[in-house]
Amino acid sequence: MSGSAGSRQPVSSPVREWLLDGDPAIRWQVLRDLLGAPEDVVAAERARVAAEGWGARLLAARDEDGQWMGGAYFPGRGEPPDDGGQPWTATLPALMELHAFGLDPTDDTARAMVALVAANCRWEYNDEPFFDGEVEPCINGRLVTLGSYFGVDVDGVVARLLADRLDDGGWNCWAEEGAVVSSFDSTICVLEGLLAYEAATGGSPEVAAALRGGERYLLDRALFRRRSTGEVPVDAWLRFSFPTRWHYDVLRGLEYFRAADVRDPRLGEAVELVRSRRRADGTWPLENTHAGEVHFALEDGDGRPSRWNTLRAARVLSWWDGPA
Repeated sequence: MSGSAGSRQPVSSPVREWLLDGDPAIRWQVLRDLLGAPEDVVAAERARVAAEGWGARLLAARDEDGQWMGGAYFPGRGEPPDDGGQPWTATLPALMELHAFGLDPTDDTARAMVALVAANCRWEYNDEPFFDGEVEPCINGRLVTLGSYFGVDVDGVVARLLADRLDDGGWNCWAEEGAVVSSFDSTICVLEGLLAYEAATGGSPEVAAALRGGERYLLDRALFRRRSTGEVPVDAWLRFSFPTRWHYDVLRGLEYFRAADVRDPRLGEAVELVRSRRRADGTWPLENTHAGEVHFALEDGDGRPSRWNTLRAARVLSWWDGPA
């Protein structure tokens, strides 16, 4: 661990107040993760996600059949735009945002939402039902996150992910095209999903082995370096985004290890990178918004203080600097 005594306070009182002035999706997580508020206070604030602010607004954007924009991954069951952009308005990205907001999976609204998606949404690529999965690990990893969170059986998708793991311990969406080296993007999506699945179901020895292998893949590369040379192969990994979509960055990697409570010295450089990005006012900025259509913006734009990144960075530092 590292950091002086002064650096062990991840956010100042003014920053906490600024965070609490945000959407219910932010407030309940600040209360739980940074302030240690009583469970009933946290639960009451979390319950507002379905009825107010971003959560209610995104739920209201659904089609009558419960999908968003008539598609699982692309609006209208379409294809990627010719310019290579990515719309973020269909069902998978919308559900991932609601997961990030912390929509209570036991809420009647959430249960009805999941039932409609299960009944009506099918993947563009293979026409399979939504919760039966697609073919790409980066999609299936996020689907396992959603299924585990919202209480849907995704055992079959997990079995596919276990079979898709590459020899170096991670995953790559281009493996069907011959890729033999894992991708940070695919690997983080799968790790998050398998960790959620393990928490929800108890997991299995096979899931545990896959988690440890994927973790080693990232740790051996210090979360952002090329193993062979130590170079940083993708500059965008050093810029923090939200929502992260399918993309990897260092803060997302550290959030995974915090959730898994895996403390390893090889995380140290990544932690100090996060610490160094704190602005003079005590906030962290939004740095790398992933281009594409959205239902509505969650932040004020790149270069501006970000409540999401401040919350995420602060709880990573609180975990790392806290007692082992």
